[in-house]
Amino acid sequence: MNVFVFDIETVPDVETGRKLYDLEGLSDHDVAEAMFLLNRQKSGSDFLPHYLHKTVAISAVFRFQDRVKVWSLGDEDSSEEELVKRFFDGVDKYSPTLVSWNGGGFDLPVLHYRALKHGISAAQYWDTGGLDSGFKWNNYISRYHARHTDVMDLLAMYTGRANAPLDHIATMLGFPGKMGMSGSKVWENYLAGDIKGIRDYCETDVLNTYLVYLKFELMRGHIDDLTFKKEADLLRGVLQASEQKHFQEFLTHWQS
Repeated sequence: MNVFVFDIETVPDVETGRKLYDLEGLSDHDVAEAMFLLNRQKSGSDFLPHYLHKTVAISAVFRFQDRVKVWSLGDEDSSEEELVKRFFDGVDKYSPTLVSWNGGGFDLPVLHYRALKHGISAAQYWDTGGLDSGFKWNNYISRYHARHTDVMDLLAMYTGRANAPLDHIATMLGFPGKMGMSGSKVWENYLAGDIKGIRDYCETDVLNTYLVYLKFELMRGHIDDLTFKKEADLLRGVLQASEQKHFQEFLTHWQS
């Protein structure tokens, strides 16, 4: 198994917002408020277009060989460019199966725009058979290929009408679901300088995604009950060995 489960957290790209809407001289908070207001007037929602999201955390569960690793890319002081570059460099180096919850609808398009902004090259990721003939029939770009498995999109049969929040599905399956922060609070915590809190929150989200993915693999016959139990126990062992508070809290919620 060579699986890279990922999740991202984002904040408004106030740098671009200033340029687009001639908002020079305003604070980051005020620029973001203006961006939200303009978007509400246009679409009725605060949710900004993908290209106006700045990545502030990328967290992952990497299952490879006989190991599983849970972490956030870079560190608390890493620039967005470094985080995005680390993500695509990892894909190019290991060619893992990418796994996400709504990654095709949000996470990957955001990362595409941010890679474009920062001039980040990722030849293997973008390959559709020109470099490796095997990628013609199974690549990261096609919605219906398995090299990127968007679990939500598959369960919903590729129709938005059947989409579901990760939190609800994780809770339904007996996993911890949302813990502490929520996505709507990320901008507030970012302004307060709480990058660690954002990274911790993102890591608990990606843990939920990985556990839901394991249930998905069990459902479609790629693993059996014994393998599912072994994979769950392997992850429990990693969490138990960690001294990080959010991992211990996740484990407590999971066991209860």
